[in-house]
Amino acid sequence: MTETHSFSGRILCDTNCQLGEGPTYDPATDTAFWFDIRGQKLHALHLATMAKTVHDLPFLGSVLAVIDAERQLVVSDQGLFIRATADGKLTPFATLEDRAQNRSNDGRVHPSGALWASTMGRRAEKHSGAIYHVAGETVTKLYSNITIPNSICFSPDGSIGYFTDTDINHLMRVALDPKTGLPTGEPQVLSDESGMPGGVDGSVCDADGLIWNARWGSNAVEVYKPDGTKIARYLVPASQSSCPAFIGEKADRLLVTSAWQDMDAAGRLADPHAGQTFELGITVKGRFEPKFLL
Repeated sequence: MTETHSFSGRILCDTNCQLGEGPTYDPATDTAFWFDIRGQKLHALHLATMAKTVHDLPFLGSVLAVIDAERQLVVSDQGLFIRATADGKLTPFATLEDRAQNRSNDGRVHPSGALWASTMGRRAEKHSGAIYHVAGETVTKLYSNITIPNSICFSPDGSIGYFTDTDINHLMRVALDPKTGLPTGEPQVLSDESGMPGGVDGSVCDADGLIWNARWGSNAVEVYKPDGTKIARYLVPASQSSCPAFIGEKADRLLVTSAWQDMDAAGRLADPHAGQTFELGITVKGRFEPKFLL
């Protein structure tokens, strides 16, 4: 029986994002970043001072990766852009696909410095999305016919990749080349969550290889061992928890985004914290995200 823990954390940011997603943390600046995809915003929170900045975006952004002190990579519905940290200037970098009905969704940098990024239909059209591998400017399609790609993360040594199609709700595992982040075998089902409440959404993998997954529609973050055994469930005060990120100077804290997307007025009234960003309030053995290698 998976042990369930009540929420012992705090509201890190009380802004109600329509679709809070894609959180990450830059240890060099002690700044947590996340997107409101639908709201076309990039949120930046300096943890030591709790000073908050919100950047307007000209597109639907969903993934941010650090390149160096001056540059970040942003994945959006218009493609990949290099963002200057000084002034937010965006320079086109690469294109994932040319399907206008699609937008970007989940993504993460592999320990090799390559990026996995995904797309999906703007209205979650069936089988419209895909997962891509981006090494420098080289884009390779890995998996297609995906409805809602999520849960992209990697084992600490880069030898295993995880992902899901939330529409199917199977957490998948695939062997990777640690030097490139490219698959070396066929994906296998790690955990069949299709009969369980809520959907497998964004994930991170900690220093021990545990998978921390935000459970959309189930107000929780759930923890899996590398063999797929679910060992813990941590509640959060919003039903549509969307993605976690390790934060803090030791990567020992966990941030969790959420969303109010698809809720009517009554639903939002019943779920007042929907779209807010939380800190789970426990100590974790996290690790910092790799930088994207140009």
